[in-house]
Amino acid sequence: TRTSGCAVGTVFGDMMEGVDQVSLAATPVHTSWIYRLSHLINRTPSLYLETGAIHGTVLCEKDQPLIYMEDVGRHNAVDKVVGALLTRDRLPASDLGLIVSGRASFELMQKTLVAGIPLLAAVSAPSSLAVRLATEFNVTLVGFLRGDTFNIYSAGERIT
Repeated sequence: TRTSGCAVGTVFGDMMEGVDQVSLAATPVHTSWIYRLSHLINRTPSLYLETGAIHGTVLCEKDQPLIYMEDVGRHNAVDKVVGALLTRDRLPASDLGLIVSGRASFELMQKTLVAGIPLLAAVSAPSSLAVRLATEFNVTLVGFLRGDTFNIYSAGERIT
């Protein structure tokens, strides 16, 4: 187990067996791309914006949204996106980025890793376990994505 002695290694180690570090995308992600995605998720007509009770998840390639899914649960919205990738034979998705409307939890980071997505951005805070997992597996983790501001928690070398 990679992180012996912590919850990531002891409780979830078996789930992460066979998942390698996410390879760096060939092209760095520019901050303007992240800003555009933030504006996209916060301006696209949706139940997320209409009700505030639905979570939205956007999967993007460069500055183009590929898949947008909504669900009452943020985990379910991400599952729908990963399922759509699977049916399109697009896994691993090493050239894509995932934006979520809620916070970046450990479980969302796991789903991101299993799908091979190198970037997870959330409009709210990441959990400490999500940060540890992102760091260990070299996933760029962005939190507090709001307008033209965000925090980078791991693999910031991808962002220029």
